Amino acid sequence: MSRNKAQNKNDHLVEFSIEEDPFIKAREKGTRRWLLAHIFQGSNKIFIVIVVFTTVISSVFSSLTMVIVGMLINELLLGNISSLIFYTFLVLLLGAGTPLIRILNFMLREVIAQRMERDSRKEFYVNILGKSQSFHDQQKMGDLMARTTDDVRMLNFLISPAVSLIIESFTSLIIPLSLIFFLYPTQLLLAPAGFVIFFIIALYDYVKKVGPVTREMRQYYGEMNAVLNESLSGIMLVKSTVQENIERQKYREKIENYRDAFIEQGYIQAKYIPILLLAIFTTIGLAHSISLYIQGIFNIGQIIAYLGLLSQLRFPTFISFFVFPQIKLASAAAKRLLEVMDKETEIDENIGGITKKIKGNIKFEDVSFVYPGSEKKVLYDLNFEVKAGQTVALVGTTGSGKTTLTKLISRLYDVSEGRILIDGIDIREYALKSLRSQISYIEQDIFLFSNKIMENISFGRVSSLDEIKAVAKKAQAHEFISKLPNGYDSEVGERGVQLSGGEKQRIALARAFLSDPQLLILDDSTSAIDSETEDKIQHAIQNILQDRTTLLITHRLSQIRWADQIILLKRGRIEALGTHEELLKTSNEYRKIFIKKFDIKEEKLVEEVG
Repeated sequence: MSRNKAQNKNDHLVEFSIEEDPFIKAREKGTRRWLLAHIFQGSNKIFIVIVVFTTVISSVFSSLTMVIVGMLINELLLGNISSLIFYTFLVLLLGAGTPLIRILNFMLREVIAQRMERDSRKEFYVNILGKSQSFHDQQKMGDLMARTTDDVRMLNFLISPAVSLIIESFTSLIIPLSLIFFLYPTQLLLAPAGFVIFFIIALYDYVKKVGPVTREMRQYYGEMNAVLNESLSGIMLVKSTVQENIERQKYREKIENYRDAFIEQGYIQAKYIPILLLAIFTTIGLAHSISLYIQGIFNIGQIIAYLGLLSQLRFPTFISFFVFPQIKLASAAAKRLLEVMDKETEIDENIGGITKKIKGNIKFEDVSFVYPGSEKKVLYDLNFEVKAGQTVALVGTTGSGKTTLTKLISRLYDVSEGRILIDGIDIREYALKSLRSQISYIEQDIFLFSNKIMENISFGRVSSLDEIKAVAKKAQAHEFISKLPNGYDSEVGERGVQLSGGEKQRIALARAFLSDPQLLILDDSTSAIDSETEDKIQHAIQNILQDRTTLLITHRLSQIRWADQIILLKRGRIEALGTHEELLKTSNEYRKIFIKKFDIKEEKLVEEVG
């Protein structure tokens, strides 16, 4: 089957992809390989070679400047004016050349760093777009936002300055030691070599201790953002229930955890001893060089040059103080990103699947469903069939499984048992993009983007203003839109906060009309529309429902009555199935719905259809 072929071709199922993922194999091999894949991506390889080369040259120039200054001092003491001018010119040449080389170095390393942030953010964003609905159901939005923004930003800092400074620190250790070895008595290597040995030991211990703390900091940062996002998203509920203090306390607990981890990192850094070691070994080196001077082996200029070379060791010592925690932070951030990207998704986009236009015949065969991560069934052994062009009303009490049933049709979730057929074909055989593009779903809780009204109506489609106005008129939205200051160019605010519930639902209806779907699902989509507006919109809805299959989740009697068939759900099972008149006669559960909702006596309901 086409679905199996697609699955075998790519074991990493995704609901959405825009191109081949160049980093998928690297992710499989762990954090380090994934980071290296990004660092050496494309032309970055050439830039890295240039960065390393210019770093070495810059360090050589800086160290040679110290040696030449020593020679210059000797010539000054000897009164050789001609040589003095030559050495002064060399110092000037090296001094001017070093910053020019550094400019090129900084520019290229910043390009690599920005590319790393850009590519990893794109990869992460596309990856979470490709996750199934069950994945998003289990995620905290604030934590995802923290990973998408701050954790990805840490990868930028990994390159510039962290890794770049480590390369520079390495050369700042090797080049001065090499010059001391080749230009001065070998015994003068004792002090700097001793420092390097103790420095490496102390650095290893420092990194070992600071690593777990930085991981905790990234975790607490994500938790802190999750609480913040929830509080702001539900600010209306927080204020209406006077829970500001509770939310403040929740946020305070998370931020205190982050603060404690930050302080713990400070304690570890306070005990960082290589700075002290450098002072000690520099003093030892100075004493050693003076003793050689007394013996007549060394001169004043050489002492000054030797101390200048020892001073080059200050750079890696001070830089390591903060650059290695930065690397650990970036490593922890990368692990947090991979933790999300490596999570499997249940839905396969099935690129090679069926892409034909559907007619709208729907058939459920022994369908049962359990939400991922749960063990409790919410739908049990559903069997029914909807003919193309029919309108089916789904009714039942809250929690009976109506919304879950409709979500299975568009494969927001896959069935746990059984199968769903559209036009006689298992929906898993269709290419997911083709299937969903022919289904329009209008939920009860309407989501609008914080864009203009016309952009919300034409979401996902290129449409002219005339087309948008036409469908807005069908949805009875044109009148109120025209009265807004900027008409169709009016901003709706975050999640459509500037519009009423009924206005948002009419915009959603207009969006559905524009998509011209073969299968339409309305999840109590007219619940926020008043009676007067409902009368206006019913005729428009009936027009658009012609020649297309429609599932209505509703308790409005006016909509239920003209449904071709009604499915009554109770605790995830089909309690009854038939027309309005048939169910009033045969189903006690169906009659109870109207008795409770409209306060009508059971005898009167039966008489109306009798």
